[in-house]
Amino acid sequence: MLKKIIISLFIFCFGLIGYAQELQPDKNEIIFKQSTYKINAINPTPISNARGSYFPGLRGSNQLIIYTKDFGLRTNTNEFGSEAIVDGNTVVSLSGADSVIPYNGFVISGHGSAKTWINKNITVGSKVYVDEENNLLKVYLTSESYLYEAKTKVREAEALVEYYKKQHRNYNYQAPCLYINKANSYIKKAKRNPKNIEQYSAMAVEAANMALKYSIPYDKNELKGVWIRPTETTPMAVAQTVARIKSAGINEIFLETYFHGMTIFPSQTMTDYGFYTQNPIFNGVDVLKLYIDEAHKRNMKVNIWFETFYIGNKVPQEYPQNILNIHPEWANVDKLNVDSQTLAYSKSEHNGYFLDPANPDVQMFLETLLREIICDYQPDGINLDYVRYPQSQVAKYPSSYVNSNWGYTNYAREEFIQKYDKDPLDLTYNDDLWIMWDKYRQDKISAFILRINEITKHKDINLTTVIFPDMKRALETKQQDWSTWSLTNSLNGVTPLFLTCDAQTTQAMLNEIIRNTSPSTKIYAGLFTTFMSGSQEDLLRQIHVIRQSKVDGIILFDFAHLADSYINTLNTCVFNPNLNNVKKNKKKSKSKKKRK
Repeated sequence: MLKKIIISLFIFCFGLIGYAQELQPDKNEIIFKQSTYKINAINPTPISNARGSYFPGLRGSNQLIIYTKDFGLRTNTNEFGSEAIVDGNTVVSLSGADSVIPYNGFVISGHGSAKTWINKNITVGSKVYVDEENNLLKVYLTSESYLYEAKTKVREAEALVEYYKKQHRNYNYQAPCLYINKANSYIKKAKRNPKNIEQYSAMAVEAANMALKYSIPYDKNELKGVWIRPTETTPMAVAQTVARIKSAGINEIFLETYFHGMTIFPSQTMTDYGFYTQNPIFNGVDVLKLYIDEAHKRNMKVNIWFETFYIGNKVPQEYPQNILNIHPEWANVDKLNVDSQTLAYSKSEHNGYFLDPANPDVQMFLETLLREIICDYQPDGINLDYVRYPQSQVAKYPSSYVNSNWGYTNYAREEFIQKYDKDPLDLTYNDDLWIMWDKYRQDKISAFILRINEITKHKDINLTTVIFPDMKRALETKQQDWSTWSLTNSLNGVTPLFLTCDAQTTQAMLNEIIRNTSPSTKIYAGLFTTFMSGSQEDLLRQIHVIRQSKVDGIILFDFAHLADSYINTLNTCVFNPNLNNVKKNKKKSKSKKKRK
């Protein structure tokens, strides 16, 4: 007992978990399942968790990490993991990445094998306990866990119905309320029959989930999009894919047209530069034209999804027509590898290679390629991705931050020296000129966007950019100054990446974007729920908070992960105009006709 008291005092005093707790559920709870997993780190740093030092959130491969409020506001992790948000000792929601860390709890985050364990063993309502003495996470599924999840889901559905009742005078709440009543009936049975609590609670959750699907009405005004990397090589295959996208209620396609340094169409620009005329997998088939034709037949729009400064993770020297094999001087380089004889790649981004945004020859090549696409294919929009520098570590760890920064190319260094009489290679984070080194790189990205905007605005083409919602981190770790792009009207819209399945995190990120963009900038929220294998209900919750914020649309990432289960959910109501649960006011529509 004394040992437990000492551990609890240590936890409280040093703020690791923030409160004292027993390491098992109350004796009155029935335990249905229990499991444990080794913790790799609590609130990691580059020193305490060297394995994760190159990765967002300092979470390495196959690691399980605990994040508390002492780490920061969010976990800062990427989209390749799973996370459980814990309030007290109860899991209140599941997410995928970059979760908001609760003040009175923590976030469990896992990658690889740890992610698999989280997905298998943790659910909403699970009771979790941190055994710091043995570096173990203990998880229990109890009778209270089942009831907690069921009650939470019902309250959520009830709140949604009440919200949309207030928003729409003719809102049809009969279907969701029918399922809510069923769910409440099952909860009562669960309480009366403790031995069957698992069965009845599961039935209550299922009914509440159905209520959720029928609660959110269709919105005819929003953009409903999906990012897609094409794999089709025949006209019939393209037609089938576009038809399936249409069936999901999607009206705009964001087609990956230039990726890994190659195009999906036969490009004269690529040929002139000596690069691959076309990605070999398409064998001379003009996939871009096929997609545009099929989409326009169905009254759908096509945006060109374009990997701007990223050219993939294949070793350039092994491919004769690779961009960096022909022009190695175009490569971006980080400070740590500035003297390396081999081309630098980003360890935290799939070991990928990047082009140097400061190099005018790079900017001219990309502009010429975009001009070709715009002039020859007349797409509806251009969506610039990877319009940034490779990500660095966060400035919270100055030494690791500076060494992981990118942009130390010969061209950039020489130009910076001419302007400021200082080699950026000699700068530390505390130097007065560091802010100018940041601005130099940010301005190179901004200048490129402005160049492309000059083309698109004269062609009446919608220019959007993929951005990262956390403005401070986007500036600090990627040199991406998206707020300035918006405030200077250098684009039409932004497509922020919400690398999470959690609605609360999505809302917090979206609020920051709205605060830091011009009202004239369209916001199309990029949801990663399907990519991260989030639940269908996670997707609906995110759509709801986006609708609440009254932004301009939703884009799903990505088509390859848009399983039938997600399509069926979207078709229940939220993306289906034929099953809209807001009835039209017949008298009102008649009076409109008379005024015309």
